[in-house]
Amino acid sequence: MGRAVTGVVWATVYLLAAIVPLFFMLVGDPPPGRGWLVDTSIALGFIGLAMLGLQFANTARVNAVDASYGQDVVLQFHREISFVAMAFVLAHPILLFVDDPERLGLLNVIEAPWRARFGVASVVLLLVIAATSLWRQQLRLRYEVWRVLHGVLAFAIVVTALLHVELVGYYVSGPWRRGLWIVWSVVLVGLLVKVRIVNPWQMRRRPWTVAGVEELPGGSWHLRLRPEGHDGIDVQPGQFAWITLGRSPFQIREHPFSFSSSADGDGELRFTIKEAGDFTSQLGELEPGTRAYVDGPYGAFSYERAQAEGFVFLAGGIGISPMLSMLRTLADRGDRRPMWLFYANPAWDDIAIRDELDELAGRLDLEVVLVLEDPPDDWSGGTGFISGEMLDEHLPAAAAARYQYFVCGPGAMMDAVEELLLDRGVDHGHIALERFDFID
Repeated sequence: MGRAVTGVVWATVYLLAAIVPLFFMLVGDPPPGRGWLVDTSIALGFIGLAMLGLQFANTARVNAVDASYGQDVVLQFHREISFVAMAFVLAHPILLFVDDPERLGLLNVIEAPWRARFGVASVVLLLVIAATSLWRQQLRLRYEVWRVLHGVLAFAIVVTALLHVELVGYYVSGPWRRGLWIVWSVVLVGLLVKVRIVNPWQMRRRPWTVAGVEELPGGSWHLRLRPEGHDGIDVQPGQFAWITLGRSPFQIREHPFSFSSSADGDGELRFTIKEAGDFTSQLGELEPGTRAYVDGPYGAFSYERAQAEGFVFLAGGIGISPMLSMLRTLADRGDRRPMWLFYANPAWDDIAIRDELDELAGRLDLEVVLVLEDPPDDWSGGTGFISGEMLDEHLPAAAAARYQYFVCGPGAMMDAVEELLLDRGVDHGHIALERFDFID
């Protein structure tokens, strides 16, 4: 099946998983009618709970799902759908209070029964996880601290919600309903076990070693990892992996980086990384021989997934990394299809791989268009930002239908470039985007 078909399949699976718990709660011997407000409240609560449980699936790094959308899209969906799930969950108690204002007394957790205490706890924790995620930087939470907190809160939210449903009891009695909740709980635990135990255990059996760290212009680093005791991994050019540095793969401190090496290289993995936080600022202190672990590859951002007569790469800053992987692979394979690279940076000194761009242009049918926001006085290249005029000047008139476009960089830049491409008749299916502004 093609990516479009498998994408529809996974979307259908998600939808069914979100509503099946509701279906099972209402079959068999449902409780007597309690009014439409109460029934609507219960329905929204069950759907919201199912969606919260499915959040574990969204972050479980299932390759079959990631290959259909790209993990950046999956994680973006994880973030956006959480607001929908939260709205459903909050609607559950609000409608109950509207139906009978005396139920507001259940908010008194000191005197309320345990079923109400667990319900209140789940909602409060849900608000806390939303606040710490939306305002992490304002709260000055380090990424590693936030990630541990996020995982603990997410698990506690689902557990307290399940206990609330169990103690209310109206909709989980009987073998069918009881069996569903058992299966649902096992699935949730299984997803957590996969991410926190199975994946790290597999990585532990396939360690890597830091082969070298090279400083590049513009506050960037070139990190090389060598497989230790195994043959490495097969990657598609443009993909990425989660990297853990240190003695154990069970650490929380892992970060996603795009490969910048050729897929046809010598087995080493190479990453071009920009300093952007506590973790990346310490790369220069790494010693060769440091143990590393790699969870991947992931992502669908690769020219191998597109059938096109040529390629147009549009990068901003360190968004050049996956482009380098694709360009290096294309050069190693002797590909002679026409290609263009539009590469935007704040200034000349921010371009991390200036010399190699000239070398790649000599090995490929590649035109490199450098764009600087603050160019030197003698600059003759593009100025400001990637613009429609630049695209019109360098790309042939038939480019919209014949070529595949790859866009990676800061979020605002990607949004602007995508709009430029759509305005020029490029179909959505010909535009591949890679976003990593959801993490730092």
